[in-house]
Amino acid sequence: MSATTSTLPSQYDSTATEAKWQTYWEENQAFKADPEHPGEPYCIVIPPANVTGSLHMGHAFNTALIDTLVRYHRMKGCNTLCLPGTDHASIAVQTMIEKQIKAEGKTRDDLGREKFLERAWEWRKESGGKIISQLKRLGLSADWGRERFTLDPDRCKGVIAAFVRLYEEGLIYRGNYLVNWCPQSQSAVSDLEVENTEVDGHLWHFRYPLTDGSGYVQVATTRPETMLGDTGVAVNPHDERYLSLIGKTVTLPILRREIPIFSSELVNPQFGTGCVKVTPAHDPNDFKMGRTHDLPFINIMNKDGSLNHQAGPFAGQDRFLARKNVVRRLKEEGLLVKIEDYRHTVPYSDRGKVPIEPLLSTQWFVKIKPLATKTLALLDENNSPNFVPQRWKKVYRDWLLKLQDWCISRQLWWGHQIPAWYVVSETDGKITDHTPFIIAHDETEARDQGKSKYGNNVILIQDSDVLDTWFSSGLWPFSTMGWPEDTADFQTYYPNSTMVTGFDIIFFWVARMTMMGTHFTGKIPFQDVYIHGLVRDELGKKMSKSAGNGVDPLLLIEKYGTDALRYTLVKEVAGAGQDITLQYDRKTDESESVEGSRNFANKLWNGARFGMMNLDGKTPEELGTPKKETLELSDRWILSRFHHTVVQTRKYMEVYGLGEGAKGLYEFIWRDFCDWYIELIKSRLKEEEGKSRLVAQQTLGFVLEGILKLLHPFMPHITEELWHALTQKKGVLGFELYPESDEVLIDKSLEQEFTLLIGVIRTIRNLRAEVDIKPNVKCRAILQTVHESERSILAAGEAYIQDLGKVEGLTILPSLTEKTKQAIVGVWGTVQVLIPLTDIVDLDALRGKIEKTLGKVQQEIKSLTNRLQNPGFINKAPADVVQSARNALAEAETQAAILRERLQNLSQ
Repeated sequence: MSATTSTLPSQYDSTATEAKWQTYWEENQAFKADPEHPGEPYCIVIPPANVTGSLHMGHAFNTALIDTLVRYHRMKGCNTLCLPGTDHASIAVQTMIEKQIKAEGKTRDDLGREKFLERAWEWRKESGGKIISQLKRLGLSADWGRERFTLDPDRCKGVIAAFVRLYEEGLIYRGNYLVNWCPQSQSAVSDLEVENTEVDGHLWHFRYPLTDGSGYVQVATTRPETMLGDTGVAVNPHDERYLSLIGKTVTLPILRREIPIFSSELVNPQFGTGCVKVTPAHDPNDFKMGRTHDLPFINIMNKDGSLNHQAGPFAGQDRFLARKNVVRRLKEEGLLVKIEDYRHTVPYSDRGKVPIEPLLSTQWFVKIKPLATKTLALLDENNSPNFVPQRWKKVYRDWLLKLQDWCISRQLWWGHQIPAWYVVSETDGKITDHTPFIIAHDETEARDQGKSKYGNNVILIQDSDVLDTWFSSGLWPFSTMGWPEDTADFQTYYPNSTMVTGFDIIFFWVARMTMMGTHFTGKIPFQDVYIHGLVRDELGKKMSKSAGNGVDPLLLIEKYGTDALRYTLVKEVAGAGQDITLQYDRKTDESESVEGSRNFANKLWNGARFGMMNLDGKTPEELGTPKKETLELSDRWILSRFHHTVVQTRKYMEVYGLGEGAKGLYEFIWRDFCDWYIELIKSRLKEEEGKSRLVAQQTLGFVLEGILKLLHPFMPHITEELWHALTQKKGVLGFELYPESDEVLIDKSLEQEFTLLIGVIRTIRNLRAEVDIKPNVKCRAILQTVHESERSILAAGEAYIQDLGKVEGLTILPSLTEKTKQAIVGVWGTVQVLIPLTDIVDLDALRGKIEKTLGKVQQEIKSLTNRLQNPGFINKAPADVVQSARNALAEAETQAAILRERLQNLSQ
C-alpha cells in the first residue's frame, strides 16, 4: 500500500473526477442504509421534487445543504439514511398532458380516464426521471434504492389508509362550500396554493334603486360582473347613514331581482360607500353573511371562468369580457356613478397563474382545527419541532392558528383518486349532493359494503376527483418508511432527524406534515426544521421564471464543477435562514463567486499533489503519527491550527452553522496549510533523510488526510479522489470517521505567536517586492520591537524568517541605536522591519523608479484637486461620483506620502 501521485493529473479535472465518483457511488450502492446497522439513526427525507421539474438554483442550494448534513452525520458514525423521491405534481402533469392532447385536436374526455392515465404514466417512465438524474449530478449521497414516488403502490396504500381513517374519525367531510377555483386548471385549489398579488385595478361605484322608489343606495366593487349574483345589500349596524334603510329592498339592475338590505358586523363602513353588495356564491365574507341571513346562493360562473345561464344576457361571456359589458350596461342605464383607480390585492392561482374565482362547489374537506390543536400542544409544551432559526417558530405557530378547513379534492385525473363510491342506484343513476356514498380501501370493500347496505343490485361509481397533491406530501416523512405498516425503516428512521426546506413552503408543507405526522403516528415527523433562505441574483433580487433572472446550475457545474457550486452555495450562508447572493455575469455566463470556489479546489489539489510527491510513496498510515516530543515549532503550530479547526467546524455543524464551517475550512486549508505550512517545511523535505524530515512527512500526511475528511461533506468528489490517492484504502471516504480534536495539541499562545511570525515574513516579502530585490538574492533584515515577548517569538522563529524571507543576516533589537541608512522600512503591529538596500539594489535606478511613480501620483492629485474645486462638478455630479473622487484623492495623497518617505530613506 503506497501513496502515489501517478494517477493524479497535474491539473484538476472536475468533470472527469465527479463523473467517476458519482458512477462509483451509485453502482456500488455506497450509501445504502440498513436499519440493523449500529449507530444513532440520522435521517433526512428530501423534499420530493416535482416529477415535471428540472434543476434550478433553489434545488441546488437545498440539496447542497442536505448532503452536507447527511455526509457529516454519516462520518460521525450515525446510521444514516438520505431518502430521495419525487412528487406526482397533479396540476403540472395534467396540464402538460392536456396540452399534448389539445395539439392533436382532442380533449381528455375524448381520450377517457384510462387512456389519459396510460399516457401520463408513459410520460413519467420516459421523462419523469430527469430531476433525479440531476440531483445525482449534485453528488447527493442518497440511498437511491429507496427512491420513492408519491404514486407508487406503497405510497398509494398509505394515502388511502389516511383518508379512510380521517373519514371514520369524522375529520373528513363532503360539503357544498365556497372554494378557491382556478379556471385555468378547472380545479379547486387550497388557500396555501393562492398567491396574493398587488395589482393596479379599479373601484366601480354604481346605484341600486330602492324598490319603493324613494331613492337608491350606492355600492362599490372591484368585480362588477359579480353583481349579477347579488342577493342582498349589507350595511354596518352602527353606521347611522343607513339605519333607516335596514329592512327595505332594492331592485338589482339589469336582472330586476328584488333583494333585501340588512345589517352585518362584517361590513367595513370605511370601504367604498359603506354599502356592500352581497354575492354569497362568489365571496368568502358574503358566503358567511348569506348563511347567517338565509340568502339565496346564486352561482353565475362556469368552471372555465365564463358566465352561466344565471347571468342573463351575459351568459357565455368570459368573466373579464362580462365585466366590461356589465359596466357599459350600468352606464347606459344611468347607474354608473364613477370609476376610481384602485390598488388592491388579487388572489392568483399559484399553478394556473390566473386570478382565482371564489366558487360554490361540492368538495371534500379535512377538519383542520383538531389536527392543528394537537400539533400546537407539542410545539408549546416540547418546542417540537425545533426551528432553526428560531424566529420561524412564531410564524409557524401563527399559521397553525389561522388555518381553515382544507379542501382536498381536485377536479383532475392524475393523482390519488378519492376512495369514495357513490351509490347512484339510490339517485336514478346520477351523482347529486344527496347521493349516499361509501368510503373504502378499494372497490371490492366498497362493493361488499354496498351490497350489505343497499342490496345485491347496488350500482357504485367512484368519485372522479383526485386528492390535493399536498395530502400525499403531508404523509411523506412516514409513508416513505412503509407506513401504515410497522416496518424496520419506520421503527429506526422515524421520526426523521432534520427537515431542510425553504421558508416559502412552511405553510404549504411543513405544517401539513406536522399535523398529519402527529395525528397518525403520535409524533412530530422530524426533530429539527432547518429553514434556509433564497438564492438571490447578482442584483439581490429573487430568482424566478417570470422575472427571467434564474441561473442554470448545470451551466455553472459544466464550467466550474459540482463541488465548486456546492461549496459556494453553502459558504455564502451567513447565519441559518439568511438569503444568499450569487455573483453572475449574464454576458459571459461566469460567476466570480463559483470561480473562487473552483480556485480553492485547484489550490487543494496542488497542495495535496505536492504533499504526496514528498511522502516517499508512503501513506499516512505507513508513515505513522509523530511523537509530540519530536515536533518542531511549525509542526506544533499546524497541528494546533488543525485541531482548533476541528473543534470549530464540529461546533458550527452541530448548530447548522454550515456557512461558518465552510469559511473556517477555507481559511485553514488555503492560508494555514497550503500557503504557510507547506512553505515552512519545504527545506526539511528537501533533506535526503533524517528525523526532522520524517516528522515533517508524518505531520504533513496526518494533516492532509484530516483536511480531506473535514472538507468531504462540503466538497465530496475532489476529497474522495485525493483521499484514495493518499491512503490507497478501499471503500469510500464518506464512511471514515470525522476528525476529532486532541485538546492537548491546541496551543492558542503558539497560534498567536505564529500570527506575528507570518506577519513579519509577509512584510519582508512585500518590501523585497517593492524594491525589486531578485528572488535569488538574500538580504539583511532588522526587526525592532520594545516588547521582550515579541523578541523571544521572533528569535524562536528565526530559521523560518530567514528561510521564507530569504534573509541571510537577521538582527532583532529592542530599539534602533542609530538610523539605518538607505533602507526600506515596513511595520507589522509593533514590530518595525528594516531592509538595508546597499549592495543588493541599484539605488539610483530605484530612486528614479520611485520618483517616476511619485510624479504620476502628483499629477493625479492635481487633476482630482482641480476637479473637486470646480463648483460645476460639485453641484451637478451625483453624490456618489463626488464622494468617489474625494476617496481617490485621499488615497493618492497617502500613496504620495509613502513614496516621499521612501525617497528620504534612500537619500540618508
